[in-house]
Amino acid sequence: MISGTSTALITPFRKDGSIDEECLRRLVEFQEENGVTSMVPCGSTGESATISHEEHIEVIKIVVDHVKKAKVIAGAGSNSTSEAIALSKKAQDIGVDAILSISPYYNKPTQDGIYEHYKAISESIDIPLVMYNVPGRTGSNISPETTLRLAELPGIAATKEASGNIDQIQTILAGRPKGFLVLSGDDNLTFPMMALGAEGTISVASNCFPKEVSDVVALCRSGKYEEARDIHLRMLSLFRSLFIESNPIPVKYIMKKMGFGTGTLRLPLTELSAGNRKIIDGILRNMR
Repeated sequence: MISGTSTALITPFRKDGSIDEECLRRLVEFQEENGVTSMVPCGSTGESATISHEEHIEVIKIVVDHVKKAKVIAGAGSNSTSEAIALSKKAQDIGVDAILSISPYYNKPTQDGIYEHYKAISESIDIPLVMYNVPGRTGSNISPETTLRLAELPGIAATKEASGNIDQIQTILAGRPKGFLVLSGDDNLTFPMMALGAEGTISVASNCFPKEVSDVVALCRSGKYEEARDIHLRMLSLFRSLFIESNPIPVKYIMKKMGFGTGTLRLPLTELSAGNRKIIDGILRNMR
């Protein structure tokens, strides 16, 4: 249900910083038209750290209302377990298909604390929970041992692995129970992870290149790795450029060029630097 290509959606803002509902709806259509199987609103790419709880719920409602066939995996994480539970319950009530929950950031819990955090969330809802491991943002890693321990819980369906540690990812893939999914959280590692057995991706790049990312995933799932590799290598410079500054600064710049929103970010994020705009513009020209 949550395998395949999922897009970590940007949250389009108008120039005054308010949510651009019309643009968000167009973005959902663009994704579905180009093979994306799930939408992920209100993750870190959606600037969840700087939207209010009311806006968080509003964005999820818009996406749920507008999808036709795609599933909705709602970002509903927090470094407070009680807050993550409250957000997850509200998202479930709206009608999402699954929850994406980031590992607690800043307070740096122990591995036992991470386990109890996810266990509590999973027991509070009746839909699948996807863990999100991104040490570069949270300041702590979900160890493979903890991931595999959590994978045994009935409510926890998958992990989005953005550790960048292939050895860790291989350990999870080798030891996971049947039915537990591993999803790439790094666009530049989606192809290698799928070659090792991962089931898909939650992608930043698919905001702007949904067909190409979807094609890589679909080809891998069909065992056509040589064709998938060719697309992956052609896209690799773009994948890397999306993190030339903090996500979602670069992807919002590209989406503005494509007519999706104003490129507005909320502080403390600021617009892409002039030097990095030149780098990304060059990459985009070479891809045509």
